[in-house]
Amino acid sequence: MSFLLNMYVKSEGLLAQAGGLIAQADDPSGGGEVTKEVVNSNKEPIVEDKSLWDLIFGYDPQTGDYSMTSIIIMTLLFVFSIAAIYIFVERFLAIQKAQKEEKNFMMQVKSFIQNGDLNSAKNLCATTDNSVARMIGRGISKIGKPLNDIKASVENQGRLEVGVLEKRLTILATIAGAAPMIGFLGTTLGMIGAFNKMQGLKQIKLGEIAPGIEMAMVTTVGGLIVGIIAYMAYNYLTSKVENVVLNMQGSSVEFIDLLDEPGK
Repeated sequence: MSFLLNMYVKSEGLLAQAGGLIAQADDPSGGGEVTKEVVNSNKEPIVEDKSLWDLIFGYDPQTGDYSMTSIIIMTLLFVFSIAAIYIFVERFLAIQKAQKEEKNFMMQVKSFIQNGDLNSAKNLCATTDNSVARMIGRGISKIGKPLNDIKASVENQGRLEVGVLEKRLTILATIAGAAPMIGFLGTTLGMIGAFNKMQGLKQIKLGEIAPGIEMAMVTTVGGLIVGIIAYMAYNYLTSKVENVVLNMQGSSVEFIDLLDEPGK
């Protein structure tokens, strides 16, 4: 009986303590302040909105400074993008001009040559400003020499014209390959900076390492965007040059066949 009595007394004491804690929690002037402090400490940190400029150049809200790595990498990518756009527009206009052919140009040249009017054929080639006209004009200037010499002269002029059309396309190809790698370089440097911060922290907080990771991601995106645009521009211009080359080859074959006709 004494054992049961002791157990009863202990249980009554525990119930009394529990009731006191509940009352303290309900009291606004008492333990409620402890509960309020816990709730406030669990609130999410306020995240400031960044402008596009801050995002591109790696603004760190903790230090109030811009990342020098981001400034260098993104400025270099910006220069690459301007160069790629300029080369694309300039080469596009030049190739379009080379593709422009006067209507019935080869028919007029054929008519002049068959009638023996070489001066008119030369004048027509001189006044027609495109790659085919310059190539055929080079061949006409060699009429009277062996056919192989005329053919070699036409082919050499054709190579010169193709070289002019492909001018600066290697720069565009270089930008297409280099821009993503430069972006990845920014990624590597940003992650190194983030890891350096993590080494000096007893407790890792995402807010303290996030700027470095964000810088890494932004430079990668910038490099890929510039690289993709340059790559697409290079392939497009290359296909246009190939069309001009095919047209030049067809015209040169037609011209050589004209000179190789019986009686010529």
